[in-house]
Amino acid sequence: MAVTMLSGVILLLLLTDVVNTEGNCSYQDVLNHLNVKKDNELFFMTRPVKNFRRPTQVSLEVLLYAILDVVEKDQKFIPYVWTVTRWNNEYISWDPDQFCGINNVSLPTEVLWKPDLTIEEMTEKDKAPPSPYLTINNKGDVEVQNDQVLVSTCRMHIYQFPFDTQSCNLSFKSVIHAAKDIRLQASDNSSEATEWSREVMRTQYEWLFINMTVTTRNATDLEDQDIIVYTINMKRRSILYIVNFLLPVLFFLGLDLASFLISDSGGEKLSFKVTVLLAVTVLQLILNEILPASSNRIPLIAVYCIGIFGLMLLSLLETIFVMYLMERDSQDNEANRDQSGSEDCDRQDKALNNCDREVNKWTRCACIYDVSTGETPTEQLPVAKEVQGSSSTKLNEEYQTLDKLSHELKEMEKTLSQFLINSKVEEKPGYWTRMAKRVNKFFFITYITLIFVFLIVIFLKWQNVL
Repeated sequence: MAVTMLSGVILLLLLTDVVNTEGNCSYQDVLNHLNVKKDNELFFMTRPVKNFRRPTQVSLEVLLYAILDVVEKDQKFIPYVWTVTRWNNEYISWDPDQFCGINNVSLPTEVLWKPDLTIEEMTEKDKAPPSPYLTINNKGDVEVQNDQVLVSTCRMHIYQFPFDTQSCNLSFKSVIHAAKDIRLQASDNSSEATEWSREVMRTQYEWLFINMTVTTRNATDLEDQDIIVYTINMKRRSILYIVNFLLPVLFFLGLDLASFLISDSGGEKLSFKVTVLLAVTVLQLILNEILPASSNRIPLIAVYCIGIFGLMLLSLLETIFVMYLMERDSQDNEANRDQSGSEDCDRQDKALNNCDREVNKWTRCACIYDVSTGETPTEQLPVAKEVQGSSSTKLNEEYQTLDKLSHELKEMEKTLSQFLINSKVEEKPGYWTRMAKRVNKFFFITYITLIFVFLIVIFLKWQNVL
């Protein structure tokens, strides 16, 4: 009888234990056991330590998801990062065996205290919504995971733009707590952070992610603050800048070289060079919209544009000088031509005067008789015949003289016509024209030499050779 009663008691205890065990298999039972409530000031009002002299160890992990934008003009860096923050709450612990093996529970973030970490370089509020929950385990470890779209300031080194490499920092620290209250430590090293970031990287746009370095600056004075610096190194994809900017400027320089094939006599060469120079000026205005206004060193791309602009301006000035020399020579030729033309006219006037003089001699003969005397022409006929014989001889001589003079005038006309034709077709270049051609030839050789030397130096600078 006693044995039967003892067996019943044991069975009852076992059933009670099973019921109690099944009743403690919910997350709420764990929270009830811990007395975690929104109105319990023990968990969210103060730092969760039982002795205030003991600092809270906070570990941080940062992964780079994407490089959204880099604004050189405003010197802004906009990354998309994933942060994981862990610390220990000394008021939280339980035995998982008493709660069906539950070893972690998710809670709203406002229920528990969280370290007040901030980013020094952040200039705008995080655009991504914070995570609404955090996780605790049976040992009191708390973990918060957040994704953040950060708008941070980053000092851009644009000396080698667009072949530049930028390094932007994200410095995490506490807002008000010193090292005696919170000790920061990175949970991953540089190689792990780089490898994991490459695995989760979604997009890079214009920039190519190189690596991420992690630096922990532990405060030697407990009144200072610990800082963890994540440095993101990235390289610009420069192919679009080469195609859209560097090559067009180089093509304009080639057009300026080709303009030396245009004749200097007209104004087409000058207008062509001015047009090409204005095109380079437009590209410089576009470049001004990209680069920041302040920089310690003049960017190489600005030196590239200014150098090419200066070479083309020098070429324009040379063209103006050559045209001035040729114009001066043409003015001298016109003056000489006017003088020679006046001498030819004087010769022609002298020839015509000689011709008129001979004609007057020829036409000076005449038979004159007086009607009032009553003598008839027949009575004077013998005398007229004698005069007619002598006058015919004179007429023949004068006719031959006129014929000879006419022949000389025709020859002179042919000579003058041939001279004028030859002077128009094959006009010999004057002194200033020859000087202009020499200057043009010398400048062309010097111009090509300067262009090659300048381009070689600037591209070696871009490749870090010099």
